Amino acid sequence: MADNIFKRLHSLLPPSAGQEVPIFMADNPSRDFFFPITVEEIKATLAKLPKDHIEGITHVWLHKRKTRDYGLETSYQAEFICGSGVGLITLYAFPCDLKMRFGNKKPSSKVLSWYSAYQPELILEKKEWVLQWTEDKVRRYFLEGLLLYEVGAQITLYHREWTSAASSRRSEEFANEYAFS
Repeated sequence: MADNIFKRLHSLLPPSAGQEVPIFMADNPSRDFFFPITVEEIKATLAKLPKDHIEGITHVWLHKRKTRDYGLETSYQAEFICGSGVGLITLYAFPCDLKMRFGNKKPSSKVLSWYSAYQPELILEKKEWVLQWTEDKVRRYFLEGLLLYEVGAQITLYHREWTSAASSRRSEEFANEYAFS
């Protein structure tokens, strides 16, 4: 609630009958951030998936991020939000310096495992742990990791019906497996 998730969701209207979905939106990122993927690349990736895997996605938003929000432990790189006839995948902009910062605490093995398929370099820079990316690696991460993870997340909502708190871990595991399969 603190991040106004409901306000953002309800500012979007469900698609009209016959309107092509998903509807794509792209913000102009701030000067310190960029979108490593294009709407065309997202469309091409989604087109490779079975139709029933993406039928709940009505919108895809390349959304800018406030610089002050980047790197906060509570900040997301992507998210899936649904309700009131809207199924929204939001992908947030990435830093132009291609550095994902973790502060003075080294990222856990679990965190590093999530990123390992894309081979960013873990470095200690001025007492701060950083994953250094290349443009190609971060592009792959957005298309093959974040986007597919969020597709998997919406599948669990619409098809698996894992809605209890006890099953949220299974839902997250399914989304992870979907992204990496």
